[in-house]
Amino acid sequence: MKVTRMRIATTLILPLVLSACALAPPAKVEAPAPAQWQTPPAHNGSLTDLNQWWRQQGDPVLVRLIDAAQAASPTIATAGSRIAQSRAQRAAAGAALLPSLDAAVSVSRANQQSTLPGGTTSQAALQAGWEIDLFGGRRAERDAAQARLAGATAGWHEARVAVAAEVANLYYSLRSCEQLYLVAQQDAQSRADTARLTQLTADAGFQSPSTAALARASAADGSSRATLQRALCDIDLKNLVSMTALDEPALRAMLAGAPEVPAPAIAVSEVPAKLLAQRPDVFAAEREVAAASADVGSAQADRFPRLSLSGSVGAANFRSGGQNTQTDTWTIGPLALSLPIFDGGRRSANVDAAKARYDAAVIAYRASARRAVSEVEQALVNLNSSTARSSDAQISLEGYRAAFVAAEDRYKNGLGSLLELEDARRTRLAAENAVVTLQRERNAAWVALYRAAGGGWTSSAQ
Repeated sequence: MKVTRMRIATTLILPLVLSACALAPPAKVEAPAPAQWQTPPAHNGSLTDLNQWWRQQGDPVLVRLIDAAQAASPTIATAGSRIAQSRAQRAAAGAALLPSLDAAVSVSRANQQSTLPGGTTSQAALQAGWEIDLFGGRRAERDAAQARLAGATAGWHEARVAVAAEVANLYYSLRSCEQLYLVAQQDAQSRADTARLTQLTADAGFQSPSTAALARASAADGSSRATLQRALCDIDLKNLVSMTALDEPALRAMLAGAPEVPAPAIAVSEVPAKLLAQRPDVFAAEREVAAASADVGSAQADRFPRLSLSGSVGAANFRSGGQNTQTDTWTIGPLALSLPIFDGGRRSANVDAAKARYDAAVIAYRASARRAVSEVEQALVNLNSSTARSSDAQISLEGYRAAFVAAEDRYKNGLGSLLELEDARRTRLAAENAVVTLQRERNAAWVALYRAAGGGWTSSAQ
């Protein structure tokens, strides 16, 4: 008889278990990834440990700035808080699969209108309870919490990479600004010398007053450019102070005389799909898909019966009329099965909402993969462009420098006009600025490639 009842229960429950498992969407989906890069990879790159990329540049100032910014960053602190929260949620979800044990102590005094005398009852008991995870709902909640913990950990690394890249870009911007300021200073001094010489010749009657006025205007314009460039450098430095939480005098002393070291080359993987596995943000999005899939399974399991078991063991003492009566008690059960019948569509709506969140997670995951590939492609385009233009820019600068020197010599010897000299000066200044800006562009492209390549994170290290 008992065997027959067990077979009937198994026959009724097993299809429900299988249907609950089958209705959860896949925890892993494919992300779009091209077969190969459409932009040629950067030359002279090496597959290095990107975690140590900043230290390999040989610039201790940059390393100190990044370390200070990462220690002071509220973004990284928030990401660390998310890890702590996710870890606590994972522990709570795992604990829901285990039996619970509580202690209860009570004292009461009663006087009943009966043959029983009044007295004081003292009780102490251990009460246990366990919800048997019959349809995997609690396991699904644990899996979702585990996936979100892994995603939060990857997000913490992504935050560190983002802060490091931002500090590096700001540092390179400041170094370029300082070089442009030196160029502006030299140009302002050259214009001032020309204005002084022109004024002397105008006073002697060899130049017209309008020519002297033009020279003074040129000198004022050069001085204004240098002043503006100095202000831009100060703004970059104050932004570094804000990011690193360092004192401004100490930071100025740290930056004084420290040369800018070009960023070392990075080689990207030959296969885009391999690079996607090194992106912490893509990994976090993938883990969110797995968590959303588990949420659907948990919501689906909530629509099926629940099986729970409880029990207790304790001791009681009844004191009345100076006499104590002790009793020991224990219970196993009830073994309770609850079956949802009507809830106004609440559980069904929860399933639909979980499925909608899953679909959104899949879309976000695939979008993050496309964005990762695009960021690498854009960084490679900028690198190839700046590399191809660097030699031309240097040749152009050397030629314009020579042309300016010749124009200046002709003007000093009275063989050229001030207009020709100023035109040669503007052209040379533009070429000087172009070379400095191009170097800044290349460094920014290397930093972008560092960030697009994942900053040294790998899913195996998770």
